[in-house]
Amino acid sequence: MNEAIRPGTDNTPQAHQASLPSPQLSVVVPTFNERDNVTVLYRRLEAVLVGIAWEVVFVDDDSPDGTWDVVRALAQRDSRVRCIRRIGRRGLSGACIEGILASSAPYAAVIDADLQHDETQLPKMLSLLASGQADLVVGSRYIEGYKSEGFNKQRAGASALATELARKALRVEIADPMSGFFMVRRDRFEQLAPKLSVHGFKILLDLVASANGSLRAVEIPYTFGERQHGESKLDSMVALDFLGLVLAKFTNDAVSLRFILFAMVGGIGLVVHLTTLFIALRLIKVPFAEAQAAGAVVAMTSNFVLNNFLTYRDQRLKGFALLRGLIAFYIVCSVGLLANVGVAFSVYDQEPIWWLAGMAGALMGVVWNYAMSGLFVWRKK
Repeated sequence: MNEAIRPGTDNTPQAHQASLPSPQLSVVVPTFNERDNVTVLYRRLEAVLVGIAWEVVFVDDDSPDGTWDVVRALAQRDSRVRCIRRIGRRGLSGACIEGILASSAPYAAVIDADLQHDETQLPKMLSLLASGQADLVVGSRYIEGYKSEGFNKQRAGASALATELARKALRVEIADPMSGFFMVRRDRFEQLAPKLSVHGFKILLDLVASANGSLRAVEIPYTFGERQHGESKLDSMVALDFLGLVLAKFTNDAVSLRFILFAMVGGIGLVVHLTTLFIALRLIKVPFAEAQAAGAVVAMTSNFVLNNFLTYRDQRLKGFALLRGLIAFYIVCSVGLLANVGVAFSVYDQEPIWWLAGMAGALMGVVWNYAMSGLFVWRKK
């Protein structure tokens, strides 16, 4: 028998959702291929946030395993669950920025979907913010009380080295600016959001460096757990990604992170070119013209591959688009070489200093290749 509707009451789903209190805390979870973890994380949040008005915003980078579909099923059962499915763009930092800006609560936490961060610390972090003691609370790996159950020694050593480099280069005061587990006042985040890069993995480092000491930060220890399902998203390109972010912040964002990464890849391409030239001349014994051409082709190819996997990872080309993009990149770089030589000759005619002319030509080439690559190779959909 259907339940009778009492006179004077509204039992529609819309009325039920309208009666829910506005969230005090938004938990932002960036995801990519985490379908086996999101339900477990949701249940953990439900258990630990009893008595707190909360929502969870999963920001999914169009996971091939259908993570977004699992989240949508959760959202149909619980209106506190939301899903942002991103098409044509990827990256942890960009996902965190979109998630926080789309949140509804005055406080926003960022936590990984892999179940390694300690969600039991969320109420404590919220209390520190709500009481006015801090603008930012960081789950830190470098203060007393931290415990690790799932951090191997190699990864721990690399993280510690990167953390020390970031702290000294950018004069960051907190002990763990590389942490992926933190909570921030949303109004303070929104003030800093225009300065943040949507590329890369280290959103907290970007946030703290952009704040330039204006965020009152508190660090608390937590227990770093073992990954339950899936694979780590960190790859061999993260080191270059991190270095590019440090350089961008070191220059006060005078140039973009993407441009710095593009230029760094170009530097690697120069080494590849010279190495190929040496092998062709000394080992294979081919004439200089052929060796130089081979070096140029190999260097352009390596630059294209690195840029596709690092600089433009959020617009990564695949399938037939990869071949089409490579051909377009060859054309762009060939024209860039002419621009390089033209500017160098022009500068040298006015001021015959070889290194100044060479640097001017190289800079022109990089700027041209970067601008044209964005227009014709990795075009926004």
